[in-house]
Amino acid sequence: MENFTFYSPTKFVFGKGTENEAGKLIKAFGGSRVLIHYGGGSVVRSGLLDRVKASLEAEDLDYVELGGVKPNPRSGLVYEGIDLVRRNGIDFILAVGGGSAIDSSKAIAAGSVYEGDFWDFYCGKPILKALPVGTVLTIAAAGSEGSGDSVITKEEGMFKRGASGEGIRPRFSILNPELTETLPPYQTACGITDIMAHLYERYLTNSKDVEVTDRLIEALLITMKNEGPKVIADPNNYEARANIMWAGTMAHTNSCGVGRSQDWNSHNIEHELSALYDCAHGAGLAVTMPAVFKYVMKHDEARFAQVAKRVWGVDTAEEGIEAFRSFLISIGMPSTLGELGGKEEDIPTLVKNLCYGDGRDGTISGFVTLNEDDCTKIYKNMI
Repeated sequence: MENFTFYSPTKFVFGKGTENEAGKLIKAFGGSRVLIHYGGGSVVRSGLLDRVKASLEAEDLDYVELGGVKPNPRSGLVYEGIDLVRRNGIDFILAVGGGSAIDSSKAIAAGSVYEGDFWDFYCGKPILKALPVGTVLTIAAAGSEGSGDSVITKEEGMFKRGASGEGIRPRFSILNPELTETLPPYQTACGITDIMAHLYERYLTNSKDVEVTDRLIEALLITMKNEGPKVIADPNNYEARANIMWAGTMAHTNSCGVGRSQDWNSHNIEHELSALYDCAHGAGLAVTMPAVFKYVMKHDEARFAQVAKRVWGVDTAEEGIEAFRSFLISIGMPSTLGELGGKEEDIPTLVKNLCYGDGRDGTISGFVTLNEDDCTKIYKNMI
């Protein structure tokens, strides 16, 4: 196990009706003028946005609204949000929605107190300072409610990149599993896939003797394997929704990733798919992960065999990858590039953007360092 520092100060407020506590929590964390940032659609139709606004009004908190966040959130709305924050003297940002709304909120929070272009943070500059962010989570998936990470798509060039820093870790996150019960099965399945991806990305490590975190990851993967099909079959299964929501948060606070190197190549490879095709991130990961795993399996076959036995109940590395792939298909996820709208002739563009876009040097590194040729073969394996 490697040396590490773990700091996870987010206050999690979990359970039914907890969205009504948003105003009290913002005031407790020193907020007085709030930007409520959200997508639209179900947040508005369900009455959630009205309940959240009522909780702020009950605490005499001023607020302005900025809706319009899309899946794979865009840089244009971030710039709009930064301008809105500065013009209105905002001192707290509340994200209402899933990972896209939260990631966009984090980008606005960081960019609002930075003199340069917020995109600098998505080119590797660490985020040390930001306005405080709180969240009301509506989708169990990205884990952004408990992480110091954010992913944004830059519209100029359509580069999808991540930023990190303790400055954007949420001050509080409200987690009411009931809010996920109205999700369509496809979105639920995409969330399940994303959660499992966050676990696998940490499991694929070159660090030795990390049994504690191995076992934590395996337990959460088993939870997803058991609870996922229950919510696909019965969207109103509160207990299964609750287990999935908390698993999604635990998967990305990095409590499962301390003391070990991590991978993230599957995420990097998928980001080009959702940037180019605007597909759901989870759907892209369902196609990407089996292709990546099969390609890099020989690097440490024993590690793949271990998760195969402990989680999927099969004997070999290859059987474990296939069991995972079959599980994803069983919950309604795609398995080929074509199902995402992709074409073989797009592969050179995908590889160029992945390996060289926005300042990269021709490789991506993680569990295994991959070059252009490797990435080309992986994309072709998705066909």
